[in-house]
Amino acid sequence: MRAIPAPGIRFLRSFSRDSWYRGLILVLTFLCYTTFHLSRKPISIVKSELHYNCSSRGPNPHNESNSTTWCDWKPFDQDNYKELFGALDNAFLVAYAIGMYISGVFGERLPLRYYLSGGMLLSGLFTALFGLGYYWNIHELWYFVLVQVLNGLAQTTGWPSVVTCVGNWFGKGKRGLIMGIWNSHTSVGNILGSLIAGAWVSNAWGLSFIVPGIIIASMGVICFLFLIEYPEDVDCSPPLHHAAGLEEKGLEAGHSISDGSLNVSSNSRENIVDMSEGSKESADDREAISFIDALRIPGVVEFSFCLLFAKLVSYTFLYWLPLYIVNVAHFTAKKAGDMSTLFDVGGIIGGIMAGLISDYTGGRATTCCTMLILAAPMLFVYNHVGQTGLATSIVMLIFCGALVNGPYALITTAVSADLGTHECLQGNSKALATVTAIIDGTGSVGAALGPLLAGVISSTGWDNVFYMLMAADLLACLFLSRVVFKEIRGWCGSYRRKRGSCVALTDPVMLDTK
Repeated sequence: MRAIPAPGIRFLRSFSRDSWYRGLILVLTFLCYTTFHLSRKPISIVKSELHYNCSSRGPNPHNESNSTTWCDWKPFDQDNYKELFGALDNAFLVAYAIGMYISGVFGERLPLRYYLSGGMLLSGLFTALFGLGYYWNIHELWYFVLVQVLNGLAQTTGWPSVVTCVGNWFGKGKRGLIMGIWNSHTSVGNILGSLIAGAWVSNAWGLSFIVPGIIIASMGVICFLFLIEYPEDVDCSPPLHHAAGLEEKGLEAGHSISDGSLNVSSNSRENIVDMSEGSKESADDREAISFIDALRIPGVVEFSFCLLFAKLVSYTFLYWLPLYIVNVAHFTAKKAGDMSTLFDVGGIIGGIMAGLISDYTGGRATTCCTMLILAAPMLFVYNHVGQTGLATSIVMLIFCGALVNGPYALITTAVSADLGTHECLQGNSKALATVTAIIDGTGSVGAALGPLLAGVISSTGWDNVFYMLMAADLLACLFLSRVVFKEIRGWCGSYRRKRGSCVALTDPVMLDTK
């Protein structure tokens, strides 16, 4: 008598072949973009070491001067060091914003596996070059600015590629929740980047860049070996938005929206396979959507400008939060870096909650707007009472991270994928990268402005920086107002229709006529 397979084996066999491939793509793209953010974080941790209050380290061991800047890294030992840090941030972010618009065009026309892995290798190189400035004893501002510009351009290959790949594999069913969980790679990358950079920041800050550079380059090699762009490439069933027209062709298919795939009866499997091959060929033959046509998709412009201000707030925290904690709470650079990771922990929670709520309500814009409105007073409270105690600071950072990064995560993932597969495209899948690049590129303009403005405004006091962030949150809501009203009208119309159906069923006159 043959034994029953072990419980673990039965569990593994309960998943279909398509589910295993979809899981692989989800995990692989998650790890890829985690390393992108991991390699961006070190600059915010190292800032406090490049310009340090050297009086706390005693007198200058090389001479008898009591200068408070003897341990600083030139040229960041000057009084305008905040403006110089702002220039470094802007070099990366402006290059990233400009390059993002171009990246989407290339992403639609080049194999994603080559495009993404090549960008990761280049990003690893430029990240490491910044750290090598420590060992090469480089003190020229132009060197660090140039490396930041090149790294910003290289990193534009990441987001359009991973969102397009995930969009190719997953349909609209539960997309908000799936992508909300998946988008936690942003916060996970920031957390790991902070911890890795903090490990060497006080002893040899060059390693704070070199180690993340090696990690992202290694992940680029793994991406090249395992990434699969389309489900049809490995004979998997396409997601729902690739299978429009099945009913028109008279096929009876059962739709499972849990993973966005098509579950079909065995007697129609062969027909589906034939259609999958045909849809793959037609997708290859279709031309990629133009930049202007992508702007005409309903909602692209509104969500793009909303993300501009949402990302302005998020990236100001990304680049300036550790320095703010050092200045206000008087923590060491390492402790401030560790503390700043709580903001990203909140971002993970916020991204998942935003996706879950928007899936349940069907209101992506309303979910974003609600969280942004709540974020403004939360930022005010954190600035005034957030540093009164360790427990208060921890709680406030998590709440701020959730409310600030929740809308940002939802727009850059589920919303971008929804718009990139909009019904007006009539099944053309070659729009995802362009739409994603437009939305994230516009958001990156805000990401560039935020740290720059923070560097200028912080000299007048941190209170003014937080007022700027609160104003940005409210402006983000303003740009979404038209879409929010449209969603509310849709809910009201649906409610009236349901109420009318109930009245019709209970109306005695209607019952008599029946």
